[in-house]
Amino acid sequence: MWFVINNCVMIPQEFAAGDTDASPVGFGLPGVGMTAFEAADDRSLLALLETAAERALRDAAVDATEIDSVHVGNMAAEAFNDRSGLANALTASLGAGRASARRIENTSASGASAFHDAVDAVRSGGSAVALAVGSEKMSAADTATATEIISRITHEREYQQGVTLPSFAGLAADRYLAEYDADRRDLARVAVKNHANAANNSYAQFRTPITVDDVLESSAVATPLRLYDCCPTSDGAAAIVVTADAAPVTVEACESAVGVHAIADRRDPLHIESAHAAGRAAYEMARIDPEDVDVACIHDAFTILEWLELEELGFAERGTAWTLTRDGRTAIDGDLAVNPGGGLKARGHPLGATGIAQLVELVWQLRGDVPDGRSTGSPEYGLAINVAGFGNNSVCTVVGANA
Repeated sequence: MWFVINNCVMIPQEFAAGDTDASPVGFGLPGVGMTAFEAADDRSLLALLETAAERALRDAAVDATEIDSVHVGNMAAEAFNDRSGLANALTASLGAGRASARRIENTSASGASAFHDAVDAVRSGGSAVALAVGSEKMSAADTATATEIISRITHEREYQQGVTLPSFAGLAADRYLAEYDADRRDLARVAVKNHANAANNSYAQFRTPITVDDVLESSAVATPLRLYDCCPTSDGAAAIVVTADAAPVTVEACESAVGVHAIADRRDPLHIESAHAAGRAAYEMARIDPEDVDVACIHDAFTILEWLELEELGFAERGTAWTLTRDGRTAIDGDLAVNPGGGLKARGHPLGATGIAQLVELVWQLRGDVPDGRSTGSPEYGLAINVAGFGNNSVCTVVGANA
């Protein structure tokens, strides 16, 4: 059932905040940091992690000796870099030798999962200060090799048939455009918006604006998707400090959920159940509704995913997210600013770093630490959704400005 808020935003009844025993988390996020997302040929994976971590600690005014736990998100260091033991190496390098260290692997949601683990460490009382860092270094692999490595996260029987994530996205986009009133140019506008946002982000991989025609004329990947509908492979790292103390920005909720693994077994290929469930749990924990969110970082590995996730999170009725794009309501100055840093599409997508990079962007937005060109004003709440695979798992986080 759907109802109208302020005569303009349609929100599913199930997403409405109501009586709940859950309480907002309320832990402080005093410091964030990241590297530029690019082809970092001259830096190792560990060096990227170190840079992001040091920047976050400096931002938080926290010494490495104060860290109680280090949580590293990384998907495929063994495959991309022939490397393991990242959490231990980073912790020792930072001089936080007394801290516990662990690596979290949850495919493309490894970053947000590491953050979730850090929040749980503080929530449990085991850590007063937790550091979550995510990174991936993918540029040494060519596109075919990177696609093959990433596709290993799909269900075994689908992977063995040669199915890839771009092919899943292409099938979803084809069905969406066939079932609903969106046209191909609307989908291209998602990429155009995110490239425009990235133009004002010095950390973004692609900072050149593009047009709808640029998208439609780029090379074919998985019909109807073109090259500019897809995120790039990237190198980079991002970090965030979590503490039990107050800070200008707090984490209000961090929830995750698992979806049906095999795409063929899903009741609706346009329904990302894990994103829906994680979003609903996060709203309940934070005690907010979708209409309370001012800025959102959506996992747009492919343009079609921005629409599907907006619908799963209650920002639009099923089959209508395209209208938000066409009407400019997801632009920087729209009702809901979506991916103000450029998203995965233009900021880049170093797999293990993405979920934390989304949170870095939200913290900057809520603190007002962004250039005017991509400032969303004075947001009160921000939301991030980091998706593993094609909806195999989702982590949804709500952060709030601490008045």
